[in-house]
Amino acid sequence: MSLMLEPSPIQIKEEKIYKEMGLSEEEFLMVENILGRTPNYTETGLFSVMWSEHCSYKNSKPVLKKFPVTGENVLQGPGEGAGIVDIGDSQAVVFKIESHNHPSAIEPYQGAATGVGGIIRDVFSMGARPVALLNSLRFGELDSARVKYLFKEVVAGIAGYGNCIGIPTVGGEIQFDPTYEGNPLVNAMCVGVIDHKDIQKGQARGIGNTVMYVGAKTGRDGIHGATFASEELSEKSEEKRPAVQVGDPFMEKLLLEACLELVKSDALVGIQDMGAAGLTSSSAEMASKAGSGIEMNLDLVPQRETGMTAYEMMLSESQERMLIVVQKGRENEIQEIVNKYDLEAVAIGRVTDDKQLRLIHKGEVVADVPADALAEEAPVYHKPSEVPVYFKEFQAMETETPKLENYDETLMELLKQPTISSKEWVYDQYDYQVRTSTVVCPGSDAAVVRIRGTRKALAMTTDCNSRYLYLDPETGGKIAVAEAARNIVCSGGKPLAITDCLNFGNPEKPEIFWQLEKAVDGMSDACRLLETPVISGNVSLYNETNGTAIYPTPVVGMVGLVEDLDHVTTQTFKESGDLIYLIGETNSEFGGSELQKLVHGKIFGKSPELDLALEAKRQEQLLKAIRAGLVASAHDVAEGGTAVALSESLFGTEGLGATIKLPGEVVSALFSETQSRFIVTVKQENKDEFEEMVQDASCIGEVTESSKLMIQTDSGKILIEKDVQQLENAWRGAITCLLN
Repeated sequence: MSLMLEPSPIQIKEEKIYKEMGLSEEEFLMVENILGRTPNYTETGLFSVMWSEHCSYKNSKPVLKKFPVTGENVLQGPGEGAGIVDIGDSQAVVFKIESHNHPSAIEPYQGAATGVGGIIRDVFSMGARPVALLNSLRFGELDSARVKYLFKEVVAGIAGYGNCIGIPTVGGEIQFDPTYEGNPLVNAMCVGVIDHKDIQKGQARGIGNTVMYVGAKTGRDGIHGATFASEELSEKSEEKRPAVQVGDPFMEKLLLEACLELVKSDALVGIQDMGAAGLTSSSAEMASKAGSGIEMNLDLVPQRETGMTAYEMMLSESQERMLIVVQKGRENEIQEIVNKYDLEAVAIGRVTDDKQLRLIHKGEVVADVPADALAEEAPVYHKPSEVPVYFKEFQAMETETPKLENYDETLMELLKQPTISSKEWVYDQYDYQVRTSTVVCPGSDAAVVRIRGTRKALAMTTDCNSRYLYLDPETGGKIAVAEAARNIVCSGGKPLAITDCLNFGNPEKPEIFWQLEKAVDGMSDACRLLETPVISGNVSLYNETNGTAIYPTPVVGMVGLVEDLDHVTTQTFKESGDLIYLIGETNSEFGGSELQKLVHGKIFGKSPELDLALEAKRQEQLLKAIRAGLVASAHDVAEGGTAVALSESLFGTEGLGATIKLPGEVVSALFSETQSRFIVTVKQENKDEFEEMVQDASCIGEVTESSKLMIQTDSGKILIEKDVQQLENAWRGAITCLLN
């Protein structure tokens, strides 16, 4: 039990104890000005978590303002638990992505598991039933024991939580690169479906209404988790193990069902997940959003450990907890619903009219601070920004095409690269069929989940090539959004909106802040042109280990609407005789490519270029052709270029092959990573109609029964002739081989 004597306000000030909590000297003076006195220990704790980057976005707010956040179908943009987009028939899709990077670096199983748990709560706190989970992961190269351990444990944590709760994990992406060696990225995304009438907000409205606590008891896990997420990792980070929460998926399943029943009751006024900063953020934010106050008696908070202080209860990030506001006098109705699920619903406070967050513990007022000051009035910093020296050097380089001897061998090696190779080892550990609504399983361009009782479906993906972003953050930011949209279109969906997880290094370094600014500029441009507003997201800064930053990695989670299940398209070739088309022309672009990394062991130069108007046109034409029933298969050309995309389209086809003729310079034709390109197949009888509809498509070959991939030059010189099974074995076995 905690017998620690808390330092007095004078000690906090004179010994600068606030600095250990994450507040700067200037920030502490601001708190004194707001309160008109020196804060006590609990109050200092409240400000330190709410003013952390993780909760307040104090370093990123000026940049985030650039994102387009509205659109004709957007029902809820950033600011609530998750964003909401209308999908017709009085239904909507609810989704968000969040990071759990630092906890996963020191406690990978629980770090990943609680990342999944937290994002699920963000979605059902809006009143939506979660229907799918996705993730985006980054690790160092699979050649060190530590990276293998982190990789295995993170995947196990995601599987352990998601599989128990009965929500399918349907998609995701993984990249391996030395830059993530000490600082893995674990980003979790949840997608839910809701009827418009059930949409909830996290607001504490109605003076005198009751504030209730629902779910698991509060313990000492995760205290200061938000602050821990807002600082660099170092040798000392191991000591922060207690800042990692512990998850219980069975409790979460009960909480989910209880909350989905609660939202049908008109006794419920507001609901919010106790996520980062736990009781502090949920109470302060709910009060602030409603323009009211909250008074809570912490003696009434269900506690799992004895002798917890006010500070510990308010800053704990114990999982599977919700804060709700209920109409006064109707608490019993809520308790009856919650008790059915063997959970507690306890009245711990009330809504007040004075805009204060007031905490009472053991009969004394232990904190009394303005709710707005915590939730809205954190300082906002306009950090200095500076173009990095490396960027200028890369921009000055001439474009270089790698020299190759053997194209067959190069293709085999590329297919074995962990970033390209099959992720089956990962998704075989996930239950992606639970609830039986999954139409397209992991492994194609996007996952597709049907909306029950309709002919509609949702296509969903996560994307980000951080190598391009490192070489050129603005162009790389555009590409991240464009590639996500390409994946949605290839699956037969119309892109609706994005959620993002902006993973960057320390924003106090001008070069890092420049990366963040430029990436957001690029993403914003792409979102405007492709009409995919940003409806939710998360910023994860300070992803550095001992002073070395990760590549800028703004992960894009995108959801699209498939209007009819007949439009669902996958990447695999369907039958022999079908014509194979390449949409878009190929240039010599190898900066940040898999081939450049394979040949040189590093990346440099310029990233591929992207013409957003051209991208939008091609996506629109391809989607039109898919909806017209003219396209048998579609796959975007991404890492590894055309030869890799063709190979991937043959995997799992049971004996099909392809004969291809590619024009132009050979290495580029095979392996360049030029953007805005697709490989599609079309039945012979649809040839004319397809070519009329899709302007930039050129026929490069046809599907055969030979189970061989043969690629020739225009003049008939054979570049690659390989048995599909050999290629597939190399691709399928790579990650397992590296792990063993």
